[in-house]
Amino acid sequence: MEFLLGVAGVAVGAAIQFWFNLLLEKHKTKAQKELDDKRKALLRKALENMPPGKEWRKLTTLCGIIGAEPNETTRLLIELGARGSEGEEEVWALLSDKPLD
Repeated sequence: MEFLLGVAGVAVGAAIQFWFNLLLEKHKTKAQKELDDKRKALLRKALENMPPGKEWRKLTTLCGIIGAEPNETTRLLIELGARGSEGEEEVWALLSDKPLD
């Protein structure tokens, strides 16, 4: 009988831990999505409001605006619908403004 109670206790503990981990992961995912959405809004605003005479934004500038590393910024830019320049390195614009021919 004690053995069965021990097995039941382990099963209940494992189930509680599983659900706790699931809820924790869902919370982290939600928080990351909210951060990504805020960063994409800033990127869109930066790309829609270019300085006079400029058609592209430097990746370093965009990283600074959203406070992210280049790989993260690049991922968000692609999700946003932006593209890098074919001629210059490390500059970006919205695909709607600079479509590929």
